[in-house]
Amino acid sequence: MIRCLAIDDEPLALQQIAAYIGKVPFLELAAQCQSALEAQQFLQQDTVDAIFCDINMPDLNGMDFIKTLTAPPLVVFTTAYAEYAVEGFKVNAVDYLLKPFGLQDFQRAANRLAERLELRSESSQLEDDTIFLKTEYRIVKVSISDIRYVEAMSEYLKVYLESEPKPIITLLSMKKMEERLPSYFMRIHRSYIINLTKIQEVNKNRVIMDSDTYLPIGDMYKDSFQQYLDTKFLGK
Repeated sequence: MIRCLAIDDEPLALQQIAAYIGKVPFLELAAQCQSALEAQQFLQQDTVDAIFCDINMPDLNGMDFIKTLTAPPLVVFTTAYAEYAVEGFKVNAVDYLLKPFGLQDFQRAANRLAERLELRSESSQLEDDTIFLKTEYRIVKVSISDIRYVEAMSEYLKVYLESEPKPIITLLSMKKMEERLPSYFMRIHRSYIINLTKIQEVNKNRVIMDSDTYLPIGDMYKDSFQQYLDTKFLGK
């Protein structure tokens, strides 16, 4: 979920933004404020992923308010004044909604927020894309994105890599490995964690990683795996 802060000095406009946030499944309304000063107080106590912010407000306008934030969340500006558009993009706004706007325009801005957050997440993961595994008498550096899947066998793990024909065998628990791997990995069985980007096919209760690798989907993990598939599935 993307936690959002709505800011507008006009009560009806604020109600509309709050209502639109409620209609988008991946958005969550954290708070609504009728001034930038009120929003400043809120952000001193809490954090959000995104802000829907009016520009022309008394005391402190929305543009200047965003400039005061040392690490601003993603921003979508909402205003009745088209002349603010260029300045809005100078502060790296994700989108600019010109009042009056409808749900379709709002949905477009919400989708852009989701895309920008996903890019941030992927960038963060790439920056921290290595782990070290102890195997036999060596400590091996492994690129996380190179991992195809992980198989548990008693107290040991087999870590299968894209770049190596043989797995790395290391003394480690599945729980520890699961905690360390990023969100594009998923546990599909008590004995298997897979890299979701490496899946070739899903056939009934099996995930096919390649022509020789068919991994079972455990009953405990079917629902979460199906939810993942639903987010990626195109078709009827």
